[in-house]
Amino acid sequence: MARRGPRGSEFFEVSTGSVEIRWDGPRATLFLDGIESSCIDVDHPESLEFEYMQQMTVALDAHLAPGTPVRALHLGAAACALPWAWETLRPGSRQVAVEIDSSLAALVREVFDLPRSPALRIRVGEGRTALESTRPGSWDVVVRDAFDHGVVPGPLATVEAARAASRALVPGGLLLLNTAHGGGSDARREAAALMEVFPLVLAVTDPKVGRAARRGNVVMVAQTAGGRVLGAADVDRGLRRLPFPARIIGGADLVRWVAGTPATTDPAPA
Repeated sequence: MARRGPRGSEFFEVSTGSVEIRWDGPRATLFLDGIESSCIDVDHPESLEFEYMQQMTVALDAHLAPGTPVRALHLGAAACALPWAWETLRPGSRQVAVEIDSSLAALVREVFDLPRSPALRIRVGEGRTALESTRPGSWDVVVRDAFDHGVVPGPLATVEAARAASRALVPGGLLLLNTAHGGGSDARREAAALMEVFPLVLAVTDPKVGRAARRGNVVMVAQTAGGRVLGAADVDRGLRRLPFPARIIGGADLVRWVAGTPATTDPAPA
C-alpha cells in the first residue's frame, strides 16, 4: 500500500528497501533507498531521461536497424524504463527483465502500464543465475543494469559472468553494461574482464568521468564474434546527436585506459 507524500510522491516498502515514486505530470522518477533508479514518461515511454540509457540505445541502433524487433535480456529491472522504451521503438520485440526483488517487480507492474508478456516478461531471480540458466544463443542483446546500494553485485562483474553473457548471445550479439567510475568505483576492472572474453569492447562515457575527475556512469559495449562487426564510427555518430557529451574509448585507447588494472574473477571454491 502506498502512502502519499508531498508534490505527487508515493512511498512503498519492498523487500530490498524503500521506494519513492515522484510524479511530475506524466513523468515518474523511481528512487530506491533514496537513489534515483528509473525515470519514465508514461505518455512517451520512448523518451529516455537517463544518459546511459540513451547511449545504450545508440549502440543498439548501430547494431540493429532502428524499428526492427530485438530479443533482449535485462539483468536489473527497477521500473523497466529501457525495455519499455525499446518495445515502443521496436514493436514486436521480445524482452525479459530479471529483478531480484519480487515485491518491486509486482509494484512496477501495478503502477505502470508496462507491455505484457511475451513483449515484456518480468522474471524474479538473481542475474547471474538467470544468465547461466539461459540457453546458448538466445538473445540479440543482454543488458546489465543492476546495482545494490550503488554498487554492481559482485557475481555480475567477473570474467566468468562475461563468459556466461557471451554464451547467452547470438553470434555478433551485444552485451551492454551500466557501471560506475570514480569515487571508489573502477569501471576499468569491468573493461578488463570483458576484454578477456569479447573480441570487441568499447567504453562510452563523459570524458571527466573517464578521467575519474567525478563519479558517473560508464556504458560498456561488448560484441561476440560472428555477424556484422559493430562500427565504432556508427556509435560515435549517434552519440554526437545526444544532448550531453560522451565519447568512445576503444582500441589502443582502451588498452591504455585499462593498463595495469586486473579483471575481477569469481572467488575460488572453499
